[in-house]
Amino acid sequence: MFLLFEEAGKFVAGRVLSEAEASVQVELDSGKRVKVKGANVLLKFDKPAPAQLLADAATISQSIELDLAWEFAPDTEFGFAEVAREYFNADATTAQQVGALIRLYEAPHYFRRAGKGRFKKASAETVQLALAGIEKKKQIQAQIESWSHELMAGQCPAPIKEQLYKILFRPDKNAPEYKAVVEASRASQTAPLTLLQNAGAIASAYDFHWQRFLFDNFPKGTGFPKLEAPAIAQELPLANVQAYSIDDSQTTEIDDALSLQGLGSGQVVVGIHIAAPGLAIAPNSAIDNVGRTRLSTVYMPGYKITMLPDEVVQSYTLAEGQACPAVSLYVTLDEATLSIQHTETKLERVPINANLRHDQLDQWVTQAWLEDAAPAAREGEPQLPIAHSELAFFWRLAQHLKAGREVVRGKPENFNRPDYNFRLVRDNKDTPPTGQESVQISVRQRGAPLDLIVAEAMILANSTWGQWLASLGVPAIYRSQASMAPGVKVRMGTKALPHAGIGVPAYAWSTSPLRRYTDLVNQWQIIACAQHGATAALAAPFKPKDAQLFAIISAFDAAYTAYNGYQSGMERFWTLQYLKQENITEVVASLVKEMAGGSWLVRADHLPLMLTVMGASGLTRGDKVKVQLGAIDAMALDVSGTVIEKIISEHSEAEDSEASLDEAMEDLDEAATGPIAIALNVNEAPAEE
Repeated sequence: MFLLFEEAGKFVAGRVLSEAEASVQVELDSGKRVKVKGANVLLKFDKPAPAQLLADAATISQSIELDLAWEFAPDTEFGFAEVAREYFNADATTAQQVGALIRLYEAPHYFRRAGKGRFKKASAETVQLALAGIEKKKQIQAQIESWSHELMAGQCPAPIKEQLYKILFRPDKNAPEYKAVVEASRASQTAPLTLLQNAGAIASAYDFHWQRFLFDNFPKGTGFPKLEAPAIAQELPLANVQAYSIDDSQTTEIDDALSLQGLGSGQVVVGIHIAAPGLAIAPNSAIDNVGRTRLSTVYMPGYKITMLPDEVVQSYTLAEGQACPAVSLYVTLDEATLSIQHTETKLERVPINANLRHDQLDQWVTQAWLEDAAPAAREGEPQLPIAHSELAFFWRLAQHLKAGREVVRGKPENFNRPDYNFRLVRDNKDTPPTGQESVQISVRQRGAPLDLIVAEAMILANSTWGQWLASLGVPAIYRSQASMAPGVKVRMGTKALPHAGIGVPAYAWSTSPLRRYTDLVNQWQIIACAQHGATAALAAPFKPKDAQLFAIISAFDAAYTAYNGYQSGMERFWTLQYLKQENITEVVASLVKEMAGGSWLVRADHLPLMLTVMGASGLTRGDKVKVQLGAIDAMALDVSGTVIEKIISEHSEAEDSEASLDEAMEDLDEAATGPIAIALNVNEAPAEE
C-alpha cells in the first residue's frame, strides 16, 4: 500500500512499511524512510506507483479549468476528492483526485485552504479581485521584460531614466524599473552603471556626479522660496574706521573685513569686522529655516550653491563703499611687542573702504615687498587703497600670532604644499557647468601674505569669542582637537575645549555667518553677549544643554562632510579633464604610501592629483618618480599610472615629514577615487561587477 502526504508545502508519496495509531512509517522512492503523522496523510492507494502517480497528477492538474472547478465546487467546506468527482466523474481515478488536490492547492485565489486536503471556495468578488491582481502582475512582468530588452539593446526607457539615481543609490527593490535593470544587468552580464551608461541614461560623467549630489542632498532642487531680507531694527553707531576685506574675485558672500587704528602711536587697535545677518534674521524665521536646512554654502569649480538667497546675502555682505552692519572685535595691542592688552566687541555700522582680491594682488603683495621699509614702485603695480605700512603691520601681526600658536601646537605649520585654484572658461556662471568647459588650474601657495593675514585674524576672532562666550556661560558650537597624535580628528561640540591642531584654548566658528550656519548660530550668541553682558545666558537664543544645538551640530557635520566630499570630487573631475585637455600623459609625483598588492599612492608635484601606481617596488616614501598615466575614468573619478623613471634617489627627513600621511589619506578619501558604489544588491548583479 502507498500513501500521499504533505511535507513542508510539498506533496510526497511513498510505500507504507508499518502503521501505528497516530503515525505511519513510509519508505520513499529514494530509499529514505520517514515517519508521517496520521494527521498529515491525505490519501492511501494501491496503484499506480508513487512516482507515476505524482507525474500523472501533475499533468492532469494543468488540464483542470479553475473557473469550471470553482463552479462545480460546493459552497460549504469540501475535500479535494469531492471536487475531482464533480469535475471528472463519480469514479475519478486516484491520479485525477491528486491532480485536483494539486490544482486546488496552487489556486488560493479560488480556493481557501481549510485544513489538510480541505478547502472552501472564495467569494466571486474575491476571485474577481485576485484575477485582476494576477493580470496586473503579468502586465508588470511583461513591462519589466520589455524594458530589460530595451536596455540590452542600448535604449533607456523614459521611466527608468527618470528614476536613474533612485535605482542606483536608493532603490525600491519591488519597483518594476529596478527589476528591469537587475534583469538586464544579469542577462547581459554587464554592471548596472555601465549598462545604463551604454543605454544613454547618463548624459555625461559630470551630469552623473552633479545629479547624484542633488539627489542625495537637494532632492527638492536648489531654488529658494521667495524671501525678503528683514531690515535691522536697532540703530547702530557708525564706527570711526576704514575697513578692507580680502577675498577671491568670485566671492560674493563677503563676511569679514579688517581695520587698523593708531599705527605709529605705540598702541594700535585692530578691528575684525564680521557681517551681521544675526542682527536681522531671527531664529526659527523663514530665512533661518532655509539656512538650517542647507547649513552651508556648497563650493565647486565654476559654481556654488549658496546657503542663503543672493538677495538676502547682498543685504548683509560687506560691500565696498557702504557702511555695513557688523559684529566687530577690537583688539588693542602694544605696537612694539604685539602683546594683546584688551579686547572689546561692538555692534555697529562699519565703512568698507575696499574689497581687495587675492587673485589680483597676491603677485604684488609679497613677503619681500611687505618687509621692505620703503618699497620702490614696480612696473604695472596696481594702486592699493590701503597703505603699505598698514599691510606691513598686519603681516607682522599675522606672523606673530602664527608663531604663538605654533608654540602651543608643539611644531610649526608648513606651507610647502600649494593650494590650487580652478577656473572654468564659461559665459553663464549662474547655471551649473556641463562638464565640457575648458578648465584652468593655477597655484595658490599656502601661507601667501594676504591669505595668512586674513587667516590669523579669523583664528584670533574665533578663539577670542569662543573663550568670551564660555566665560559668560553662554553655549556655542565649538571645534576641538584633543591632540596632534595621528588619527585624532577634529570634533564639534558645545564645550570650549582646546584645538590642538590650531593651537588655541577654544575655537568657535563665528566669522562666516553668510556661508556657514554654525557661524550664524554663534553670532546670535555673541550678539546676546554684546547686548546683555553678564546676563547674556538668560537672553541668548540657545540655552545651556539646548537640544537644538546638538541637533544643529549633527546635521551640520553630516552636510559639511558631504559638501566637502563633493567639492573634492569635482576638483578631481576637473583635474582629470585638465589632463585630457592638455594631453598630459606623464606627471612627476612623490611616493606617499605603499598600498596592498605592491602599488603605491603618489601625489603629483604640480597638479592637485593623487593616484595609485605600479612599478615602484624598491623605492621609499618621499622618492620622486615619473609616472605614465593610464586610462582616465571620469565616471569613477579614477586614473592609474605606472612608474617609468625614478627622478630622485634620496630625500630629506624634512620632505618626508612634510608629506603628512594622515593628510594624504584624508585628501584621498575626499577625492572619491574609488569606483562608484551603487545600491543594487550584489547578489542580483553580474559576477563581473
